[in-house]
Amino acid sequence: MVTHQPRLADRPGLRSHTHQAFLLLRTVFTIAPILFGLDKFFNVMVDWTTYLAPIATDIIPVSPQGFMYAVGVIEILAGILVAWKPRIGSLVVAAWLAGIIINLLLVPGYFDVALRDFGLLVGALALNRLSSGDKH
Repeated sequence: MVTHQPRLADRPGLRSHTHQAFLLLRTVFTIAPILFGLDKFFNVMVDWTTYLAPIATDIIPVSPQGFMYAVGVIEILAGILVAWKPRIGSLVVAAWLAGIIINLLLVPGYFDVALRDFGLLVGALALNRLSSGDKH
């Protein structure tokens, strides 16, 4: 007698393609902001201050690295919020990405990064739509 493991899509709760999309987006929008937020303190991936428009530290008078520390805390909290309450967290991440895009458009040479972040913003809005059911 041959037994087969059930396919992932056959498991209860994972049959729906929309639920699978929801899980993928929630996972990405939980992990990515937390990792990016943590890196604001360590600058392993990149020196994040190079992306900061000078007007940002004119409006909030702190050093660029101090500004990035605050950004890191907000990103970590946003990632946790997506994991806990994806419907609300996804809107916070989308708004945060909109702010990042505006900042990047003020810094010459980062328009490609702004376009990438626009794609992420659309993904965050898609997560919001997928999580608008009663269960999330």
